Amino acid sequence: MVNIYTKEEVSKINLSGKILAKTLRLLKNEAKEGVSLKALDKIAHDFIKDSGAEPAFLNYQPEGANHPYPASICASINDVVVHGTPTDYKLHSGDILKIDAGVKLNGFYSDAAFTVLIGEGTKDAKNLIKATYTALEEVIRHVKPGNRIGDLGWAIAKTADRFGVNVIVGLTGHGVGYDLHEDPVIYNFGDKGHGMELKPGMVLAIEPMFSAGTSQVMQLKDESWATKDGSLSAHFEHTIAVTEKGPIVLTS
Repeated sequence: MVNIYTKEEVSKINLSGKILAKTLRLLKNEAKEGVSLKALDKIAHDFIKDSGAEPAFLNYQPEGANHPYPASICASINDVVVHGTPTDYKLHSGDILKIDAGVKLNGFYSDAAFTVLIGEGTKDAKNLIKATYTALEEVIRHVKPGNRIGDLGWAIAKTADRFGVNVIVGLTGHGVGYDLHEDPVIYNFGDKGHGMELKPGMVLAIEPMFSAGTSQVMQLKDESWATKDGSLSAHFEHTIAVTEKGPIVLTS
């Protein structure tokens, strides 16, 4: 079932999203050569708690997971697309770092992610990150009443084609609000004009995930997901509300 949120509830999700946006901006500024992933996790945890909210990922155990998640952020390096667990690994020049995080505030959840290139990177790495960010910008324009879920995937895949990169299959966006993961499932590919109709009050976590190589992923021992061929990956995400006047990015 897809939840339809009132304007008051969307405002509460937005309050959560504002804390998350500030958290991600802080992490982006702190993500530099020599900084460990665990240090970034602590920064996020402390900032979210000091803001009066809860790290939504900490101890979260989605369906199919063997263990509760042990950290406040997902920190995924290079070929790891999502759900990378923060470790003592220290960032190196050329790394592609993906940070995904969620915030729970007064019973409402928000979810967002960004990718950043550490130090100097290759032309291909820069193209991949630009493609993924552009896809998020493009798909947001399609988040409006009357459009369909397929329109969102179509917009994302079209952008991947334009930049010469590939959509990661098997990893998706989702609804968000009362829970961290809700219906509907949002694929990063689709047919224009097909799928569920978007209606005012829907709140969607849309997250393009692209690879410089294969579209296929495999699950690692820590339950993260990586490209099967070891190719670089990128990931961006916003929580977005569907309104009569168009999209509102709640994690901007």
